[in-house]
Amino acid sequence: MSENKILSHVNEHGEANMVDVTDKNVTQRVAYAKGRVNMSAQTLALINSKQHAKGDVFAVARIAGIQGAKKCSDLIPLCHPLMLTKVQIDFATLEDGCGIEITAMCKLTGQTGVEMEALTAVSVAALTLFDMCKAIDPSMVIGGIEVTEKRGGKTGHWQRSAGHSND
Repeated sequence: MSENKILSHVNEHGEANMVDVTDKNVTQRVAYAKGRVNMSAQTLALINSKQHAKGDVFAVARIAGIQGAKKCSDLIPLCHPLMLTKVQIDFATLEDGCGIEITAMCKLTGQTGVEMEALTAVSVAALTLFDMCKAIDPSMVIGGIEVTEKRGGKTGHWQRSAGHSND
């Protein structure tokens, strides 16, 4: 990140400020984020086999993640309410067999980016997985939530380099 970048959510008096995007170009914008929930192998097996007493954990967490992305501006005070055109949530078993990686993609055509919506989608999906499984595995850990890629807007395409991840 450039050292000359100003904090756009703070005005010249140091007060909270919602960024004015009125004059920004309307472009297609996409953001990807990921995170993980570490858990016991037994909990993961229960989820993957759809034998969890609460039902299809992934289906509920997917809907929660989508809903979270749509409600981002209600949760993060200075985020703009956005007309998302696509939100996708995916789940994959971590290579060590002791957790789930959650990925989110948020997309729109508009004047501001969707990184916060993608991060919120991953976070809410992770919290939902935790909520649904906490009775059988209270030691689960949520972590590694990060933006992995964004496209569109003035800055164009950005992708996290392999050596700069929270994994």
